[in-house]
Amino acid sequence: MKKLMGTVALALLVTMTVPTVSMAASKAKKGQKIFKKKFRKACGFSGVRFSRNHTQAEWEEIYEKGKFQNEAKKICPRLKLKKIKKSWWPYVYEFSHKYASDGIVPKC
Repeated sequence: MKKLMGTVALALLVTMTVPTVSMAASKAKKGQKIFKKKFRKACGFSGVRFSRNHTQAEWEEIYEKGKFQNEAKKICPRLKLKKIKKSWWPYVYEFSHKYASDGIVPKC
């Protein structure tokens, strides 16, 4: 009975964590698409170059303080913040966090 309960608990834990991991990955992917379509032309460089300006911890701190948009403008001065929808910023943040200077190296 104890083995069965342990197996059920483990299965439940795995089932709950797998969608969370894949959702974060999909947010970063959507952020990458948004960067390509809306940021790249104004910035004049790739999204990976943008995200490599900070470490993951620095990106987290910037985002939590509510200064992510200002930092994006600082990195990319020609970016028109009014043209970027509010709903897109969390996705761009996830992308920036994932590919930060201490984050994942993109496959190119």
